[in-house]
Amino acid sequence: MSEADANPILNPTIGWVLLLLFGAAWIGLGIYWGRRAKSFDGFMLAGRNVGMALGSATAMATWVTSNTVMLAPVFALEKGVWGMLAYSTASFGLLLFAPLSARIRQLIPKGYTSGDFMRLRYGKLAWVLFLLITVVYSLAWLVSMGTAGGKLLQTLSGIPYVNGMSMILFVCVVYTLFGGLYAVIGTDFIQSIIILIGVVLVGRLVLLKTDMAEVYQSMERHQPSLINALMPVALLSLFNNMFFGFGEVFHNNVWWSRAYAMRKDVAPKAFFVSGLLWFPIPIAAGFIALSASALGINVIDPNTVGPLVASSVLGKSGAILVFVVVFCSLASSIDSLLAATSDLLVEDVGRKMLGVGGSEDQLRTFSKLVICGLGMLTWILCAREMNLLEILFLSGPLVASAIWPVLGGLYWEKASSAGAVLAMITGSVVGLVAYYKLGWYTASLISAAVSMVVMLVFASFQRQAFDWETISKASN
Repeated sequence: MSEADANPILNPTIGWVLLLLFGAAWIGLGIYWGRRAKSFDGFMLAGRNVGMALGSATAMATWVTSNTVMLAPVFALEKGVWGMLAYSTASFGLLLFAPLSARIRQLIPKGYTSGDFMRLRYGKLAWVLFLLITVVYSLAWLVSMGTAGGKLLQTLSGIPYVNGMSMILFVCVVYTLFGGLYAVIGTDFIQSIIILIGVVLVGRLVLLKTDMAEVYQSMERHQPSLINALMPVALLSLFNNMFFGFGEVFHNNVWWSRAYAMRKDVAPKAFFVSGLLWFPIPIAAGFIALSASALGINVIDPNTVGPLVASSVLGKSGAILVFVVVFCSLASSIDSLLAATSDLLVEDVGRKMLGVGGSEDQLRTFSKLVICGLGMLTWILCAREMNLLEILFLSGPLVASAIWPVLGGLYWEKASSAGAVLAMITGSVVGLVAYYKLGWYTASLISAAVSMVVMLVFASFQRQAFDWETISKASN
């Protein structure tokens, strides 16, 4: 047990009151917005009519995960200034998905999932492999957030890890069940406002209570490597994290479902704006961690450095503010993943792979069962209380291997099915070897490089250009 766990900033009663109040609020809002989901299409894609404000808010809030608020400080604490900037490069994935979303809507205007595209563009083998990668990654993302939520509540209020983690997952599962993507996007809008206000306030208050010169001098004296502009590991982590971010966004159905849910003219602008809004958040969170040494705070568990520093500097009010911000960031990501992953399993695995049919009511019931199953599986995996960095970055080579198959499939008529399959396999395998032999900060970078080479080699032997019309015809 860490010092933070033994002496929580907030009384457990206050923690439970906050948790129950926000849990009840999100469930109530989910039920309210869920009334708009009259059809199965509405449940999955919010009627395909999401506008600019809601579109930008849901993309930004979904990407501000517990990993952003809790792992960005860990990056800064371990890799210094470059580590802090490394996490912010994940915003480039959203920025570059803006033109991709327009291309997606052009090719498959009535699509449902990212799996639809892989199946129509590359065939069954690539489709199955892609589904395996994206489901594994989605589970890793879910588990990392459930774990972070449990650790946060334990650090700030002394709520036992399993109890806090269970409550967060329960709340997200319940309101996603009621409203599908309507409920997710509606709650995301409110959560995005709370997150932005909270992060600005926490960063501002910490800045007012610290001296920048003292922070620099403390790092120079005790941890000079953190301000070394040529720190090799930090530079590698920057580029590794950038490609990891590309892979996370480009392949995952969380973002494809939003591309389909937003109005065609809105999607590119919404993703671009959300990327700009997200960029400074990891930097603000990382700065908090760099202040720890100058403030004389003994950080025992790096996973809790952000909440620990903020609450130590700002007291109970700071602890409450951090509690609220991280709860919103957790909910906005967990609900999105539950909805998008269940869509993928119902539409691709259930309907297209296994031939499960039925009425819209039956499909909606099936979707709800899948959401409950995902929630239960996440709870079982979270109960082990694994390391946050290990949970997330172990999936990095997998998603990085899908970058070039997705990009090539969207824009390059010579991208081949065999190339896509081998690119994902070899990229994943070599990246995982690099993860264990060299370090997590190389895995995604190496996976993306290997995948790119394989795609290029196979494309050079591809004589017949792909007919883009086959995708739009097959999807109608």
